[in-house]
Amino acid sequence: MSEYTIAVLLFCGAFILLMSGIPIWAGLVGISLLFMVIFSPHQFAALPVVLYGSMDNFALLAIPLFILLSAPIAASNASRDLYETLHKWLYKIPGGLGIANVIGCGIFAALCGSSPATAAAIGGIGIPEMRKKGYSPALAAGLIAHAGTLGILIPPSLTMILYGVATETSIGKCFIAGVLPGLLLILLSCMWIGLIVFYRKIKPGKRKGIYYIEDRGAVESFSWGEKCGSLIKVLPFVLIIIGIMGSLYGGWATPSEAAALGAVLSLVFVITIYRIYRPGQLWKIFIKSMNESTMILLIMASALLFAYVSSDLYATQAMGELILKAPIGKWGIIFLINILLLLLGCFIPPAAVILMVAPLLMPIINGLRFDSVWFSVIMTINLEIGLVTPPVGLNLYIVKSIAPDVPMSHVLLGAAPFLIIDVIVIVCVCVWPELAVWLPNKMIG
Repeated sequence: MSEYTIAVLLFCGAFILLMSGIPIWAGLVGISLLFMVIFSPHQFAALPVVLYGSMDNFALLAIPLFILLSAPIAASNASRDLYETLHKWLYKIPGGLGIANVIGCGIFAALCGSSPATAAAIGGIGIPEMRKKGYSPALAAGLIAHAGTLGILIPPSLTMILYGVATETSIGKCFIAGVLPGLLLILLSCMWIGLIVFYRKIKPGKRKGIYYIEDRGAVESFSWGEKCGSLIKVLPFVLIIIGIMGSLYGGWATPSEAAALGAVLSLVFVITIYRIYRPGQLWKIFIKSMNESTMILLIMASALLFAYVSSDLYATQAMGELILKAPIGKWGIIFLINILLLLLGCFIPPAAVILMVAPLLMPIINGLRFDSVWFSVIMTINLEIGLVTPPVGLNLYIVKSIAPDVPMSHVLLGAAPFLIIDVIVIVCVCVWPELAVWLPNKMIG
């Protein structure tokens, strides 16, 4: 049997197993062991060494530490305070309420690094508030579904850590690479909200339309004292983000060291500001962190086993050579890779896509002389789109649980303009790679 046939059977088998609904780690381990039994049974003796060696990596320590950083914040009312603070400062801007939700998701995403958690935390407050203020259910739900995806792009991001480990790329540079594209994504999203709100005030939409906005209630007003007072509970957590990014950019700390300090400060701030100090409360935070960490690391170990088997059977190399030989030029190949990532993101969670596909694609990216740090941004934005597209789009189901009366078709229509913005940012990063690589190239250390 040729290497190409083995490659097709291996990757198609993994895709079918993951689509069947079984746990990700079980699907990857199952298909890996099956192909080892059939094609290379002599490699079973090397399994313990492969698994131990793949997980014996200091960079992986950043995963449980960043999860520990986010768990206390998620257990407190930090998301509500963040949302209310932004609303008090932005309420006079057209679409200020929607813009506050987008920026709130961006900041909270930087604290927790998880898209579903961001959508749930900000959406649980923002969707009811936007609907109360006259935003259409479709616009409110679609906005949150999209803004929640910022959790895997804006650093620190767990998916960037997985990408860095899977492709042996600097995690710190991947973090910093997401800053400018993330800010561009937030800026374009805010501009769209401001334009649609301004347009609907000039030309009101029909009550049954998708993007209608009504003017309800009295105009709010907040004093400077209220605005500045609201910053007290928010600034400590913003300083954590600035400290992590500054230490990575300046070369003062590794991602694991920055995450460790951030986790300690996060716990201290939650204890002092929100009075979460009882043993029962802290126990829930630590158990939640441990559960999420072990789940991600188990998926990581199974994905690295899958990568080892595919490489041992020459499947990865065969697929890479086949793609590089395609007579469509390097940008044609990048276009096909984007389509592949979009399709995979619709069916498989981002972590699984990165761990399965990134090692396969890296020889192609290197062969085309593209920067692996640049590609981390391209891959992440593609997977963001997958979080808001059926059938697996996690953020869609998060939003649906918050607003169960909103039809899924309306949520998709509300998110559609933001998905176009995602595609625009991908194009911008392809046309101007400096958006992704300029800051990482300026890093110290």
